[in-house]
Amino acid sequence: MRLTRMAAGPSSVRLQATAAATLVVALALGLATLLLVIVLRGSLEDSAGAEAARKAEAAAPYAETLDILPSTPLKVRETGTPAEGKVVHLQGGTMATLADPDLVLAAEKGIAIKRWAETGDFVVAERKVITATGPAMVWSRVSLAGAEQALSTLYSALLPGVPALLLVVAVMTWLSVGRALAPVAAIRAKVAHITARDLHQRVPVPHSKDEIAALATTVNGTLDRLETAVERHKRFVADAAHELRSPIATLRARLELAEPSELTEEALADVERLQSLAADLLMLAKLDAGEPLRAAELDLGQVAAEESLRARRRPDVRVELDIEPDVVMKGSRAHLDRLVTNLTDNAVRHASSTVCVRVHADTDEAVLEVLDDGPGIPFEQREAVFDRFTRLDEARARDAGGAGLGLPIARDIATLHQGTLVYAGGGFVARFPLCHM
Repeated sequence: MRLTRMAAGPSSVRLQATAAATLVVALALGLATLLLVIVLRGSLEDSAGAEAARKAEAAAPYAETLDILPSTPLKVRETGTPAEGKVVHLQGGTMATLADPDLVLAAEKGIAIKRWAETGDFVVAERKVITATGPAMVWSRVSLAGAEQALSTLYSALLPGVPALLLVVAVMTWLSVGRALAPVAAIRAKVAHITARDLHQRVPVPHSKDEIAALATTVNGTLDRLETAVERHKRFVADAAHELRSPIATLRARLELAEPSELTEEALADVERLQSLAADLLMLAKLDAGEPLRAAELDLGQVAAEESLRARRRPDVRVELDIEPDVVMKGSRAHLDRLVTNLTDNAVRHASSTVCVRVHADTDEAVLEVLDDGPGIPFEQREAVFDRFTRLDEARARDAGGAGLGLPIARDIATLHQGTLVYAGGGFVARFPLCHM
């Protein structure tokens, strides 16, 4: 059993969680910043307005002691202190500037007052008074420069502060999610390395007692049930293959002793196929059981030469040998005999006229090639032929025998010897670690 490795790319949970948390915090900070600026600006303007009204109210008693006429100089009454105002003649009326340059007294609101109020960014307040010459208005203004300065200071703090805070949130989220998902990565890595040969292994269960621990426990429970099912299946196949051998052998002996006939020959052919199938099933059961190899150093060329000569033959197909001496590897002679026999039988069945068995050393590998000049295997089906009970009858029409187990057995044997078996070009190529003499 193999699980596909989960890519840690742009769609990873860790990245998605970090992006989502950062986005949420960014939206919250944006709204909070906007609200803060609006509230602060309103508060500062309200404070400036209140200050302007206070100044107008405080200046009202003094303004009521003044005389203001539309076109005559302002007469300041003696109050025991120096005169605290002057008359300013402007187009549209006469305006008296009081001691504070941001306070004026005018008989009416005209162009002069408008220009005075618009000479900068101010908040203006008014207070009605009664002077010696009639009603007038005290105008007071307070500059918003302080408010703008406060807002500018706030902007200068928020401009680097908000991105820095978002960066901290992103980093902390990335680290926190990574720490939370670390057990998941350990579980995934362990499951990815569990195969049918080592179902006894289990994933680590974290001590957090959370959903991830529950997931690990569930995975281990599934592996327990899977291991039990696989073991039962292996025992069934092994027992069935073993029990079939005796009755099949007895049946074959009786057919061989019977009077020869066409029916007897056909029955013998069927019995041979049954014997071969039972032997293949028994071999698969042994391979699936993961029995340890009785390995020894052996010459792969010698094995290939001997077993290729014992393979099934066709009168119209010749088997050629191209054997390099001293290609030594470590393995089981019985298993490698079976591998060479299966590959050679397969090549003989599908060859047009020639099968070539080649053994040579390639760097640190012992290479066995079994090539034939048959129609070959389509590219898209070169892996399917290694599935059990798979036969490509349409692609290889000459295949008159076999149950589709020879090539799967050969690949399992190659894997058991830390090697590989693939179809390349005109035949099958097996590679094994080479023993250095």
